[in-house]
Amino acid sequence: MRHFLDFERPIAELESKIEELRHLSNDSGLNIAEEVSRLETQATRLLRQSYAQLTPWQKVQVARHPERPHCRDCIGALITEFMPLAGDRGFAEDAAVIGGIGRFHGRSVMVLGTEKGADTDARVKHNFGMAKPEGYRKARRLMRLAERFGLPLLTFVDTAGAYPGVDAEARGQSEAIASAIETCLDLRVPVVATILGEGGSGGAIALAAGNTVLMLEHAVYSVISPEGCASILWRDSAHAQDAAEALKLTAQDLLRLRVIDHIVPEPLGGAHRAPEAALAALGEALDETLRPLLGSGGDDLRTQRRRKFLDMGMHAAL
Repeated sequence: MRHFLDFERPIAELESKIEELRHLSNDSGLNIAEEVSRLETQATRLLRQSYAQLTPWQKVQVARHPERPHCRDCIGALITEFMPLAGDRGFAEDAAVIGGIGRFHGRSVMVLGTEKGADTDARVKHNFGMAKPEGYRKARRLMRLAERFGLPLLTFVDTAGAYPGVDAEARGQSEAIASAIETCLDLRVPVVATILGEGGSGGAIALAAGNTVLMLEHAVYSVISPEGCASILWRDSAHAQDAAEALKLTAQDLLRLRVIDHIVPEPLGGAHRAPEAALAALGEALDETLRPLLGSGGDDLRTQRRRKFLDMGMHAAL
């Protein structure tokens, strides 16, 4: 059964009626194709209208949709011969960060990403995509491995942020994130980052300091969650919608502010409605982005990446 968001209730009612009519037609032998077609046209029109004018808060809801493609889905659809690599060689394996070597369109690449999990068991296993210090130290290890063997780095980000627990802080969470950002900026291989759903705070930037940053059309990317921002500024998380407006966290806002470089269009109704089509579009965008970077020298890639982040916001249209 499809999961509908709050603002999709009118669409849900129409699609429910369509299903009822289809069952009625199958059970009774009645020909009601014309009525079904009319309702389908109406549902598509309503879906198009709704997604053409999403508010920032509604974009947050879409970005968090449980059926949205995750990092594992990207690897399964876009990466062949994937060989996972685990552990930070210092403390433990962190399942919130997935990494390994594979092939993208025939090219050997290193892949890194944060994984939220698609069901309850997987979400617990992957800690809802919230990495601990060992996750970021694993990421650093694999980044340097990619550099050593001259492998382009593809990262897929979908996290509300780094894990804020006491144990993570005790093991140096802030240092691990800062060091991962530093390593990402220092690499002499192409780095292409993609924001799949949520890109939350330093926990996202640790894997997203790329030469090029892509973002799915209905993803969000921000220094803090709307709820967290509302709790600080209004001292009430009920103001999350106001915070989402103020944070400028949508792909469209961030492209205008030059925080990201390219928006990957999603199928009508969001990537969760047609994940295969969404991943195919992402694969094309990644290929178009990666190809020109492959001809650049390591020092040029490093300099361009650092300059990109140092200049960020200086010439943005506010």
